[in-house]
Amino acid sequence: MSKQYFKRSIFIFTGLLFTGSLFAQYSHLPSKDTMMKQMVTANQYFMDKWPDPGEDIVTDKVRPSNLWTRATYYEGLMALYAINPDEAYYHYAVDWGESHEWKPTYGLLYTRDGDHQCCGQTYIELYQLAPENTHWIEPITQCINFIVQDEKVDDWSWIDAIQMAMPVYAKLGVVHQDTSYFRKMHEMYMFTKTRHGDNGLYNTEDHLWYRDRDFDPPYTTPGGKPCYWSRGNGWVFAALVRVLDVIPDTLAYREEYLTTFREMADALIDIQREDGFWNPSLADPDHFGSKETSGTAFFAYGLAWGINNGILDSATYIPHLIKAWNGMAYEALHPDGFLGYVQGTGKQPGDGYPFLYDKPANFEDYGLGAFLLAGSEAYKLAADTGSMPAFTPQTDPAGAVAESGFSGDDITLELYPNPASENFILHHEIKAPGELRISVLNALGEVVGTENKYVTGGRDITRLNIRELPRGMYLAVITFGDKTQTIKFLKS
Repeated sequence: MSKQYFKRSIFIFTGLLFTGSLFAQYSHLPSKDTMMKQMVTANQYFMDKWPDPGEDIVTDKVRPSNLWTRATYYEGLMALYAINPDEAYYHYAVDWGESHEWKPTYGLLYTRDGDHQCCGQTYIELYQLAPENTHWIEPITQCINFIVQDEKVDDWSWIDAIQMAMPVYAKLGVVHQDTSYFRKMHEMYMFTKTRHGDNGLYNTEDHLWYRDRDFDPPYTTPGGKPCYWSRGNGWVFAALVRVLDVIPDTLAYREEYLTTFREMADALIDIQREDGFWNPSLADPDHFGSKETSGTAFFAYGLAWGINNGILDSATYIPHLIKAWNGMAYEALHPDGFLGYVQGTGKQPGDGYPFLYDKPANFEDYGLGAFLLAGSEAYKLAADTGSMPAFTPQTDPAGAVAESGFSGDDITLELYPNPASENFILHHEIKAPGELRISVLNALGEVVGTENKYVTGGRDITRLNIRELPRGMYLAVITFGDKTQTIKFLKS
């Protein structure tokens, strides 16, 4: 049979639902190398955009760059630095601290606002790397000492504050070897958990948190369900990790935090979306139902840390971590490092809605910080080489950028351009005759296009018309014989 060339696309749109979600096929984390590239790309995008770490943040008003949003980013940067000690990361963080004279946000040395204390987490971590620089932690120590010495314990009236402030107390307790920090943070945490609002902000049956007293019963979503905000619960989940990671194993309060952490983990895996994300409204998928990156990243961070530290059963929880990371890395992360589907600042599921692949949040920093925290912890569980495709950009002879899949004994595949707006071209080199089958899947796991062709061998191309597809991320699933390759591509 002579070699066949397809001169036109036979792209068939269907309404068929693929068995399982798009990400059900992901049974492993990417390789360590791939995960590191994903984190480095995302971080470099941000550092390139903000070359001066002391530059004020201007949105609806001017804010200093050590406010809580940016402080959360630096938590992630320090986690990345711990596994990838690039001196550029260290100096970027030190320059940030120096630009603010190592003080809480707005230079307030006696602030009780947890948001203004969050930057202290990174100040303390940097000091631990260079303990000769005692002035790096003097202002935050002064601030927290002011609170420790007072009897007031109701400062954390919104659950975000647990993540902003509680790890600062834990880290200072370790650095100064002073249990008064542990005692004070526990009193404040327990007041938030059991007394704020009518009966505390933690639901002991659902094992999730109300964001503040405005959302505890009788408040419900329009669907009549409790309102548990995803990122708010992510703040608490991350805070528990960051506290448990540093406090002594013998500390009496530790079991309380472990119990709540396990309860939350168990509740969260039951409400994870099939695409790996969590909805902004955890108990009501119809209440602004959407993938959302920041809450998902905090949950992935907690799951990975729990598995790594033997607190969560790996067999039970790692499939959920795998779905979460691959969902973010292959569905939210742009090729240039921009991170999509991040909810803007707010206090409830609908704030900043809709959350879109290419829509920037009003602050891009905290979502990235959460992503880096998740990746840095999940990285420890990844294999040196994984089963996921390592998407390595290459240049084809015509100068187009290709995205390379696996090369095998029977077939070599390349896809370009990527992103594509009208057509993508699959270059394939076949060493034996056979049927080449291509399916294109959207983010819901639906097959939105197929093409089958018989190839006799040699190098050929298949051109697929994607003009009518909505913008977003897709997977091309290419099958030849008993081998299947998936290649991610972006419709721009």
